[in-house]
Amino acid sequence: MKAILCRAYGPPASLELAELPDPTPGPGQVVIDVAACGVNFPDTLVIEGKYQFQPPMPFTPGTDVAGTIRAVGEGVALPVGARVFAFMGAGMGGYAEQVLVNTASVVPLPEGIEFVPAAALHLTYATTLHALVDRARVQPGETVLVLGAAGGVGLACVELAHLLGARVIAAASTEEKLAACRASGADATINYTTEDLRERIKALTEGKGVDVVYDPVGGAYAEPALRSMAWQGRYLVVGFTGGDIPRIPLNLPLLKGCAVVGVFWGGFAMRDPKANAAHMRQLVAWLAEGKIAPRIHATYPLADAPRALDDLIHRRVIGKAVIVNAG
Repeated sequence: MKAILCRAYGPPASLELAELPDPTPGPGQVVIDVAACGVNFPDTLVIEGKYQFQPPMPFTPGTDVAGTIRAVGEGVALPVGARVFAFMGAGMGGYAEQVLVNTASVVPLPEGIEFVPAAALHLTYATTLHALVDRARVQPGETVLVLGAAGGVGLACVELAHLLGARVIAAASTEEKLAACRASGADATINYTTEDLRERIKALTEGKGVDVVYDPVGGAYAEPALRSMAWQGRYLVVGFTGGDIPRIPLNLPLLKGCAVVGVFWGGFAMRDPKANAAHMRQLVAWLAEGKIAPRIHATYPLADAPRALDDLIHRRVIGKAVIVNAG
């Protein structure tokens, strides 16, 4: 089979398309013929040695796959040919024609759901649903500010917060990105390259502030967003795509009576698999019902995976990039 291989840490251009042996399933495992694999920000970190968990060299990046089961190991109830999607963990092989997966990570895919949106669903939407429901406990009528709102997790938050009955304020860096946010359900938008974030939030909330901040970006916008919290708000720390991990003055949570809440979906999924499985069933149901629809920026053939990662790094992607295998 063909797969993208990382032999040494470096930029996307250092990745290579290699021929690897076909995987063979052991007990409790399946081999999936990969039809599509989502491209996620952690993929850009893991190939450069910057992620908190690093696979041994050489490795194939990619975590979110969708396709059909090619072979099953001992004790597996899923049939060959079943349509599924799966989350594999950072650097666990998704950018390939085939992947080896433990069945605990495999979710059946109902007929009518295509592989590309399924591959765009897992990490971004599961992270966001866990953040909004379990960590922020968002209530209908509350106001949610989404930073980096045109990225994969950002647009997932715009959609899910809207679906949960919240008022959504989306912040992004260009008018094109903000238009995508409005199309996904944002009630109001902020262009934080041309507008003052705090002043715009104050105007949009009549001085009250926002109940929840969803922050996958970090960097320079974290502190002004925290200063714009409503009383007893919840600031969700999701990631640091902006590169810099902010250092927050701790007097701000004190004065706002608010909580700064970490969101680590991977840890949640490992520690509470039943709750995570319930979230995944809900997401699949919403996808089948058309209540959520991942925005696909572009699809890339496997050989162009480095270009997909480069587009993500340089913020050319609105929504999700997805790698596809023909056939």
